[in-house]
Amino acid sequence: MRPLTYLVASSLDGRIAAPDGSTDAFPFDPAYGAALAQDWGDALPTAFHTAFGTTPPGDRFDAVVMGRGTFEPALQAGVADPYAHLDTYVCSTTLDPAEHPGVTVVAADPVALVRDLKRADGTGIWLCGGGRLAATLADEIDRLVVKLNPVTLGAGRPLVDGAYDPRAWRLESTRTFEVGVVLLEYARQS
Repeated sequence: MRPLTYLVASSLDGRIAAPDGSTDAFPFDPAYGAALAQDWGDALPTAFHTAFGTTPPGDRFDAVVMGRGTFEPALQAGVADPYAHLDTYVCSTTLDPAEHPGVTVVAADPVALVRDLKRADGTGIWLCGGGRLAATLADEIDRLVVKLNPVTLGAGRPLVDGAYDPRAWRLESTRTFEVGVVLLEYARQS
């Protein structure tokens, strides 16, 4: 079965974005960007690869699942499919699929979608966000990869936005970047 990986940036206080959805407070530098491109290139926007003349490696993910709130900033920037190199699934009951031909808009149960994707052939599935969708898919997440940023936001969109539901994760690796970001890779605890 293909694994579902929730790869996400977070503040120290567990916020994946400011209240308005922005992530401008998270630090970024070229060395950190290069490391992400090398290790997690499938999870970088297609525009990044176009701008830098790189090719998505295709070794980690071939599908991305996101909620409407995660998809909206791309639309507002005029980008119809931010991850055109992946099969893109947007979970939304309000988006009209006919208006978004480059992606698959899924109004049905996200859990059923992910279970179907897991059974299909492929490399892996990336849960791009957001926190509400992560809470809905909590039982399906196999790996949790957090890019922990050295900032606190005080308010904003939580890493997992659902009811109290403790889950145990096994730390598999850490990597610290000079910009202060710590990449934490976890696997679901059996």
